[in-house]
Amino acid sequence: MSQTAVNPIVVKIGGTLIDQSDAMAALWSALQTLRERSPVVLVHGGGKQMSAMADRLGHSPRRVQGRRVTTDLDLEIAQWTMNGTLNTRLVAQATAHDLTAVGLSGADARQVRVSKRPPWTIDGETVDFGWVGDIDAVDPSLLEGLLGRSVVPIVAPLGVDEEGQIYNVNADTVACALAGALEAARLLFVTGTGGVRRDAADPASHLGTCDTSTFTNGVEEGWIEGGMRVKIETALDALRDGVDRALICAPDDLTERARATEIVL
Repeated sequence: MSQTAVNPIVVKIGGTLIDQSDAMAALWSALQTLRERSPVVLVHGGGKQMSAMADRLGHSPRRVQGRRVTTDLDLEIAQWTMNGTLNTRLVAQATAHDLTAVGLSGADARQVRVSKRPPWTIDGETVDFGWVGDIDAVDPSLLEGLLGRSVVPIVAPLGVDEEGQIYNVNADTVACALAGALEAARLLFVTGTGGVRRDAADPASHLGTCDTSTFTNGVEEGWIEGGMRVKIETALDALRDGVDRALICAPDDLTERARATEIVL
């Protein structure tokens, strides 16, 4: 149970958005407004920056259905980029926008406890995701304490197991799990293009809502795939875990959400 007077809002952003200065300016302005209404937790990814670092090292990371396979080197890259450069950059930007923020990862205070993902069978292939963690439990007490002090926690998607091994965890999944543990009023996935479209290149194909049936059909027909598939899957999971509302929206529509897609069961 959240210890804050008002149930928080969990906002998730990806690495592509972080590198877009105009989008980030809109995001921080929106977060200032949201913070006046409710406590806010910001969860970030960093896949784009991880891939760029891998390129510099001559390494080619692999993704399966929008999820990254994490080798020993990929895990180090995840810690360098997400829990290092990006997390610190976001804390500094928050400060510049009059928000008091603290950067941390899911490994801090063992708030995101995980176990190694077992191999999956995908399209007839057995896929070992390496150092990718599946979430076993979430302890929201650290975040609740920070939110109670009007601090914005900025969370990098790493987890830890019982032996102290660090794991890479999908950022959408971390946002979903934290939102459920905090009994969040909203889970907002922020993307550069905004909500869900049947045709990514056609704004007129935007969906105001996306329910389980639409999601299933979209996956089968191929217009819901990759990262968007993961976002909708985790949004549906969050609703089942008790989160009031889950939406996918653009940074300049974060407060009004007039062009967002609401995920519904």
